[in-house]
Amino acid sequence: MSATFRALRVSKTEAGQETQLLDLTDADLMDGDVTVRVDHSTVNFKDGLALTGRSPVVRVWPLIPGIDFAGVVESSDNPGFAPGERVVLNGWGVGETHHGGYAQKARVRGDWLVKLPEALSNARAMAIGTAGYTAMLCVLALEKHGVTPDKGEVLVTGAAGGVGSVAIALLSRLGYPVVASSRRKDSESAYLTGLGAQEVIDANTLSAPGRPLAKERWAGAVDSVGSHTLANVLSQMRYGGTVAACGLAQGMDLPASVAPFILRGVTLAGIDSVMRPKADREEAWRRLARDLDLARLDAMTSTAGLSDLPRLGADIVEGKVRGRVVIDVDR
Repeated sequence: MSATFRALRVSKTEAGQETQLLDLTDADLMDGDVTVRVDHSTVNFKDGLALTGRSPVVRVWPLIPGIDFAGVVESSDNPGFAPGERVVLNGWGVGETHHGGYAQKARVRGDWLVKLPEALSNARAMAIGTAGYTAMLCVLALEKHGVTPDKGEVLVTGAAGGVGSVAIALLSRLGYPVVASSRRKDSESAYLTGLGAQEVIDANTLSAPGRPLAKERWAGAVDSVGSHTLANVLSQMRYGGTVAACGLAQGMDLPASVAPFILRGVTLAGIDSVMRPKADREEAWRRLARDLDLARLDAMTSTAGLSDLPRLGADIVEGKVRGRVVIDVDR
């Protein structure tokens, strides 16, 4: 291992922020009891916001972004981890207030790490990333609230994005009839049906202001869009249905009414991935290793390097990224 490692770092400037590829040393790392030799990271919507500065995701300057990474423990003062073990990290403020995954090395608290199941390589773990881990948390929430495959159709909004793509693959593998909503219906239908969607609908049918209650259709839903889309999805839920909400691509507002909740017994389950307890994380990664079709995961995945991140950050915020992008930090 060389004395330096490669990293992408963002710094605050008078004009906003700048991004640089740098050679750093261990002295540049932050506090933690486990040092990880990172080999792969990924790009999520939040990473795009951090890389572009379009939202105040980064709160400590300068900072290495990247809310996910996978790698091998290099050294550890934490009794739960030993050198040579493969680990994954999602969230915990990494890439926001603590140096993240866009580097060849990271030092973090061992409490933030999860040991990777044998069935998943480090690269595939990052093809899953926070987006796929969040999708699994959404599926677990639907199961917890009694949404079973025999109850009816499950809608996935933002379907061509990372959360949506993995959610479709998971739900389809588990036997659910999945309907995908995408604003790129014409260009993405083949991709989405290839992941397991039985039908693809135009997201524009959900994105405008709607009625407090509409015709019942969905037994469950995974929503990463928010705003009017989430309000319309709630209005179309079947009696006793559940929506797992995990994103805000359209907006943070929720212009809805209480009607679906008090007249149809609908549940709105909020999904947080950043501060999720370790037991939930371990369950999600166990289920991903068991239930995710790796061939479908590979079909939704492309690979890039650290130097591609400024472009990819802008693309994902503008909705131009399909599926999942793995960042090979050595590339």
